[in-house]
Amino acid sequence: MTTDVTTPIGQAALELVRASESASIANHSIRSWLFADRLAQHRGLRAGEDYDADALFYATVLHDMGLSPSGQQRPDRFEVAGADVAAEFLDSHGVHADTIETVWEAIALHSSFGIASRRGLVCQLCHGGIMLDFGAGSEFLSDEDGAAIHADLPRLALGTTLTSEIVDQAELQPSKRPPASLGDVMFRSAHGITDNPFPGGRWGD
Repeated sequence: MTTDVTTPIGQAALELVRASESASIANHSIRSWLFADRLAQHRGLRAGEDYDADALFYATVLHDMGLSPSGQQRPDRFEVAGADVAAEFLDSHGVHADTIETVWEAIALHSSFGIASRRGLVCQLCHGGIMLDFGAGSEFLSDEDGAAIHADLPRLALGTTLTSEIVDQAELQPSKRPPASLGDVMFRSAHGITDNPFPGGRWGD
């Protein structure tokens, strides 16, 4: 099992992720790409024919850049901040605008259940690969394959790290937790908040 990437932009993307994300989040991002690739194979999809393999790589590997220092400085929820960081990185490397738009959408929607699956194959596979890393729908993967991926890219307390980083952002910048977003849900859970996120306001309930 290898995560070798031969293109200069791909190598730069991996270097960016490893340099700017925590080891746990970086490993998760790279595993998500490997799982997305296996999901595509399982579905009989052909890279370069049925979907843009480069766009899928960029989307999965860069999907948590909203949790990097650059993403933390932005006011938007982490998914959108990450999509913007990724788009700027790809633009600086001369990636075509259509590919950048596909990647932006896949990253912005990567936590949006019921929406990502309706926005094209790259968005579907990106979301699916990320969810596979949390065990959702992984029945078609062999224990051996999963073990090999995790031997190279250990989890390093991913669940705790991911939750902590999202909640920390939400505490520092309330704009990163718009109502019912993943950031809002995690923030409310961490603080035991149970009130309605959509109060009636001046017109009542």
